[in-house]
Amino acid sequence: MIFRQLFDNASSTYTYLLADERSREAIIIDSVFEQSARDLALIRELDLKLLYAIDTHCHADHVTGAWLMKQKTGCTIGAAKVIGAANVDVGLEHRDVISFGRHSLEVRATPGHTNGCLTYVTEDQARAFTGDALLIRGCGRADFQQGNAGMLYDSISEQILSLPDACLIYPGHDYSGRTVSSVAEEKAFNARIGGGANKGDFVGYMDAMQLPHPKHIDIALPANMVSGKPEDGNLPAEPAWAPVTLTFAGVMEVEPAWTAEHLAQVYLLDVREPEECIPGETTMADAGIPLGQLRDRLTEIPRDKPVLAICRSGRRSAMAAGILRNAGFEQVASVAGGILRWKDEGLALKA
Repeated sequence: MIFRQLFDNASSTYTYLLADERSREAIIIDSVFEQSARDLALIRELDLKLLYAIDTHCHADHVTGAWLMKQKTGCTIGAAKVIGAANVDVGLEHRDVISFGRHSLEVRATPGHTNGCLTYVTEDQARAFTGDALLIRGCGRADFQQGNAGMLYDSISEQILSLPDACLIYPGHDYSGRTVSSVAEEKAFNARIGGGANKGDFVGYMDAMQLPHPKHIDIALPANMVSGKPEDGNLPAEPAWAPVTLTFAGVMEVEPAWTAEHLAQVYLLDVREPEECIPGETTMADAGIPLGQLRDRLTEIPRDKPVLAICRSGRRSAMAAGILRNAGFEQVASVAGGILRWKDEGLALKA
């Protein structure tokens, strides 16, 4: 199985991408709206076909990226049926199974933090994605949004800690840099439900907690009740001056073929060293400024055209694009694959 754990700093949310290595069919769990471009870049680079965008519950701290994922990939949106959220394609219930290639996730209802909390367990019970029901050495709060501490105790005990001790626990959040735990660890060391705590111990702990109102709940809840669809129904704005692609590394790129077809409309900047520019292997660049000199020669670059940086492989030009963007150039990108791809695609060269 292909497995990736992704993180959103603003909300301390973990997003999980799972895929079958053979079929390339994939599922994303708890996507974050603002991180959708990053997640889509990873899906594209790994050559995956996203089948499902699913959530563990109706989040109060961030807006789901499920609707946006569907617009971009055609995937199916899944969430707990009891939530009643709009734009959900599949209302999930206890013991449902979600398949992707040779793999699957079992749906386990784990209410208590909210009434629509779900835990997803891989078919081999090696991994459990627990959302906010069970966190690493903690659990979700139970003092708002249909929270019920006694119900949460039962959910964790019966549906999560009943899994094999070796089953890895992947939570929806962590605020201390922790990434993974296990059933055995949480049974022994969880500060709220571990170490032999009974229901009375747990409920007493939870009832004594005094936590502030979630900061983003007034924005997140309404948005998540429509699966993250913006009020205007529009996709986030994307660059209109070129078919720019964001890589998982965070680099804005355009394809060599598009660049070659639009040379009159862009400023092509070669950032290789002079000795690299072999006659017959030079692009149709407007100018050449070695990367190491770029910061000192920014005034030589016009600002009335989009600027596309190119180098041998696309690595130095990615740095050049970042330098230009930091210097205030808004329409700027790197030519994907550099001279190597330019030549491979048979595009025009000049001596």
